[in-house]
Amino acid sequence: MKTLDLDVLAMIVAVADTGNFSRAAELVHRTQSAVSMQIKTLELALGKPLFLRKPRSVVPTQDGEVLLTYARRMLTLRDEAWAAVVRPDVTGRVVIGVPDDYASSLLPSILKKFSATYPKVEIQVVGLPSSALAPMVKDGTVDLVCATRVKGISGEFIRFEPMVWATVPSASDLWRERPLPIAVFLPGSVARENAIRSLEKARIGYRTSYESPSLMGLLSMVEAGLAIAPLARCAVPPHFTLLDHAHGLPDIAPLEVVLARSTKSKRPPCDFLAEKIMAELRR
Repeated sequence: MKTLDLDVLAMIVAVADTGNFSRAAELVHRTQSAVSMQIKTLELALGKPLFLRKPRSVVPTQDGEVLLTYARRMLTLRDEAWAAVVRPDVTGRVVIGVPDDYASSLLPSILKKFSATYPKVEIQVVGLPSSALAPMVKDGTVDLVCATRVKGISGEFIRFEPMVWATVPSASDLWRERPLPIAVFLPGSVARENAIRSLEKARIGYRTSYESPSLMGLLSMVEAGLAIAPLARCAVPPHFTLLDHAHGLPDIAPLEVVLARSTKSKRPPCDFLAEKIMAELRR
């Protein structure tokens, strides 16, 4: 009999997204051995390996990628079916805090889908740096916070968001300047700290030509050809150019994206939005 257990499909998605069984087990709240055994059982039933086990990572095989595509669709359909039944009873208001770089890139499509599924739920978005959102989730000013893990925010892990050096084609040689002109967020920003730490470790001189709490401010400086910016990859506009080792720039440590909840968020609208965010951003 051809059966595809949705829980096992969720494990497959988790392994593919994290690249290892240990982190995947945490995401699906199972033991590592249980996840490994379930996937191995499915591989035996299919007669094909779904993952290529490497010394430090796990990557989907070609057949694994095919099944992964269907798994995501099936899990999404499951969530939509569930929501379609409970939707008529879900009303209320959810206040979610999110920093600029995530608000512009990660959340729009999620909030659009959520509003279509739960039209009676009002959503208010508070856009502030992660460090400023920490006390707000603690005192209940906001219900949910989707942000970078900082002191005061100990939410549930979503994913690691890569950081990159960004410029524009018209300023393609700006990376050669020393000290290197950079546009960064204000002190207290993890993105800023990670970028500066990487430059100092590589012994590259730099100057902060622009500081701002706003992503738009950083992007404007880059557009003007006055600085390069260390950004979360999800927040880089399509027309920007990425710089790397070939340009003499070091890797930057990734950002740990988490979802934190206040004690006042234990109600259905917050539960459903939190589930949607976790499901979508872990892909």
